[in-house]
Order: sequence, then C-alpha cells, then structure tokens
Amino acid sequence: MWLTNARVFDATGAAARDGRAILIEDGLIAAEDQAGAVPDGVDVIDLAGRTVLPGLIDAHAHVFATPPTPDDGAEPLWPGLTAHFVATGLREALRMGFTTLRDVGSYGDEVITARQAMRYGAFPGPRLLTCGRIVSATAPGGRFFDGMYREADGPDEVRKAVREQVRRGADFVKVMSTGARSVELEDPHPAQLTGPEIAALVDEAHRLGYRVAAHAEGLAGTELAIRLGADTIEHGMYLNQRPDLLDEMAAAGQVLVPTLSCYYGVASGQWTAPLVRLARHNLAEASRTLLAARAAGVPIALGHDWQPFSDAAVELIRLVEHGMTTHEALLAATATGARALGLDDRLGTIQSGKVADLTVVDGDPLTDPVLLRDRAQIWLVLQRGAPVAGAVFDNSAAIAANARTAADSRSVTHTSALSNAGRPRSGTTETPG
Repeated sequence: MWLTNARVFDATGAAARDGRAILIEDGLIAAEDQAGAVPDGVDVIDLAGRTVLPGLIDAHAHVFATPPTPDDGAEPLWPGLTAHFVATGLREALRMGFTTLRDVGSYGDEVITARQAMRYGAFPGPRLLTCGRIVSATAPGGRFFDGMYREADGPDEVRKAVREQVRRGADFVKVMSTGARSVELEDPHPAQLTGPEIAALVDEAHRLGYRVAAHAEGLAGTELAIRLGADTIEHGMYLNQRPDLLDEMAAAGQVLVPTLSCYYGVASGQWTAPLVRLARHNLAEASRTLLAARAAGVPIALGHDWQPFSDAAVELIRLVEHGMTTHEALLAATATGARALGLDDRLGTIQSGKVADLTVVDGDPLTDPVLLRDRAQIWLVLQRGAPVAGAVFDNSAAIAANARTAADSRSVTHTSALSNAGRPRSGTTETPG
C-alpha cells in the first residue's frame, strides 16, 4: 500500500513534514519519504489535506464493562453479557485511533478473554496488553475492587502472585505501591507494600522478562517503586514535592503516566463531596508534577484511565492545557507510550521496519489537537497495514474516490481498502507475545 501526499508526524522528534509518502509491505512500514513515483503493483491512497500519525497508544486504561441504563431502568445483567460491553469499548477505542492499549486492571477474566477473542478475529480492537490481577497487600481495595486484585503478603507470596499473573497470560505486572484514595478506609500516604515485598515483585517480574507498572499516589510508596525499579509510575501526583525522585526517574528512564483525566472525572461532581474536593486538590498537584517532570526530562506517556473510550483523546488535550506542547503531547500518545509498554522497537514511530499501525486525521492535529476527539476527523485507522476503522468506513466509496490514478494505471491496483462487505477485514488485530 502507498499512502501519498500526506502530512506525516513520525514521532521521532522531528517536525511534521508535508508531501510525504509511506510504503507499507507485509504489515510493516517499508519506507517513508518525499512523495514521488508510485511503486509498481501497490494500492494507492491519496491523503492530501490529512495527517498521518503513528497509531495512538493509551498506556493506562481500565477496560470496564459499562452498560448503558435502559430507558425503563437498570436491570441485572445475564452472565457473559459484560463481555459484549467490553468488546464495545475496545471497538470504540480503535475507532478513535488508538491501535494499542494497556489495561492496568479490570474485573475477572474479561480483558484476557477479549484479547483472545480479538486474536481469533471475533471483533476488531486495539492491540491489548493486560496485567491480569493487580498485586496488592491485604487491604480495603481488595474488597472494594473484588476480582481485580490479587492480595499477597510477604516477599514469597508476592513472588507467587507475580507467577500467577504470568500463568494467566499477563503481559506485564501491576503493583499497588500505595493505596487508592477512591477506596473507603484506604490511606494512600503510607506505602501499601513493604520495601522487601516491592523488591521481590520487581525482581521476580524482571527475572521472568515482564515490566512493572506501579500505582503510586502517596510519596512513601512512590519512592519505593521508583528506587526499587518499577518501569512506569502511574499517577504520581505528589512527585512535584520530591524533585530528587523526578531526577532519579529521568536518569533511569522510568516513565510517568500522569492520568490527568481521572481527576477531572472525579472532580466533575458525580462522586461524594469529599472525593470531589480531594480530586480538585490532586489535579492541582498533578499539574505541578507534570511541569516538574517535563522540566526534569522524565518521559511522559498518555493514559486516560477510566473515562469513556469515545473520548480517550481528552487526555492529550489535558496534557496540552497543563503545560505540554502539542508536539510533546503527541509524543506521549505515540513514541513514549510505546516505550512505557516496552514495545518501542516495533511501535510508536513512523520508521522503516516498524509495524504499520497508523492513524490518519482529517486536518492537522498539531495545530488543532481537538480534532482527535472528533469521530468524523479520525479518517482512517490501520493495524499492521490493514484498514480497520475510521470515518471512511461510513462510506466505503470514499477511499476509492481518493485512490489516485498513476501514470501507468496497469501497474497500480487501486482499492477501497475495505472488504467486499464494506467492513474491516477480520483477524487483523494481533497481540504481541
């Protein structure tokens, strides 16, 4: 496939360039260069007026089943129905340009089941990484989030908990280095696990080749997570009070996922008054931490947390509103997101040899990032070089209308980039091993 006449943001740190072309072969980016002569025997899509980004990456998401309330009131859900709502959320994430998603905690086996379903072509969705159960100490959160946590006490039990997640098919390990403020009776200021317990968890995960994400609110547990080698720090809103820890993160290459959107969600007033006040306070702390982390050179990745997938890109807007440039925020949603997941050798940038996960936006999100929140502007989404979603799918003739006639039409196979039914080809979503 030959994508031509595009504005390309390659996420390597370079400025976006106009009039570019991308050659896709066997699901990989074969070349990205100035638009020119069309290679023989390839499908051509003219992207004049559009911008190509690496497929967006959400490094911190909770894939919950959140069914709508029927007009005649709520009702009990039949067993298995939640899987359909999980699938709906994942399809929506892909539709909005997110080709890779890291689930940092969900209930039961819903996400692992959905990942396998996508692998077998049951429905299209993002490349999905899951932590299995979150490893925590025995704590109120284990009751509050029943089915999401694996409680463990003592270094040996923590090691066993890590091995259990690997056995379940987890892609990484998540640890509650602190409690969560949203949990009744849980204080996030003391570390939830002890130093020896966190050290055992990180050591066991790394020994087995798995990365560690640490839920980090209070500074005591956050410090342990950073100094004992967690790969990503989730939230970390109070780190502005400890610039020494930010310097250590920058030196070690540990990624911060600030999740600003979650504070907006709680502060919106839908929760109890004390939690709303606390969320507003934490948002101010998180905003200061974002600026301090940026100044210290800490890698920052995008994570929208638990907000609807139809508006996952709102986190990118929040990053810009709180001090990042649009260029930096797009890097957080692409190259640094891939780094957070340990997939930067194959995802996150538009470079030869990388997987051809691409998001095509109608217009220029570098000058107007709000475009990324508009379904109509997410024109085309590709996974491994295959068109799988986008506004163009609402009118399958649109790609055909944009297929440019080459000088020798016999050497070019024009395509609508869709199946005969006008829907995504099945089985295009794969999960890295």
